[in-house]
Amino acid sequence: MAVLKLVYEGDPRLRQKAVRIRKVDDDLRRLAADMLETMYAADGVGLAGPQVGVMRRIVVIGVPAGFENEDDPPMEMALINPEIVRASGRQVGPEGCLSIPNWYGEVPRAMHVTVKARDLDDREIRIKASGGLARILQHEIDHLDGILFTDRVEDKSTLQYIEPAPVEEEAPAPADD
Repeated sequence: MAVLKLVYEGDPRLRQKAVRIRKVDDDLRRLAADMLETMYAADGVGLAGPQVGVMRRIVVIGVPAGFENEDDPPMEMALINPEIVRASGRQVGPEGCLSIPNWYGEVPRAMHVTVKARDLDDREIRIKASGGLARILQHEIDHLDGILFTDRVEDKSTLQYIEPAPVEEEAPAPADD
């Protein structure tokens, strides 16, 4: 596996529609594994093909245990050609994006979604999601259509840059005398 290079806002690929995937094969499985590794290395919870310069309809999602509720198990998935087939309700909440580092804004999304996709075994799957997972799915699927979270912010005054926390350097180990 390998950490891939992220694509950042301003790169025209982030504004293009990704193409449908016709065949699930070992190359695609390797890409999904590399995308997951890249997402985790960047402390993300989702990543879409265009964010690593791959103009294909693939997203990966990885949420830690306790993501929304204390007893939530960790969840990891790769979705091929995902599409939202049902959406209901409304939620407004904070979002950020690995392709727009350190920027956050309040984004309205559907509260509940049903997503149809194929998995890495080329089986059709349906995912019913609510709350945070529904938000992540909508955000990543938007990337496949050239839409960034900043396009969805209704109140632009909520967009803010948050300075990254300084990386603490480890103190050198004491020398043996």
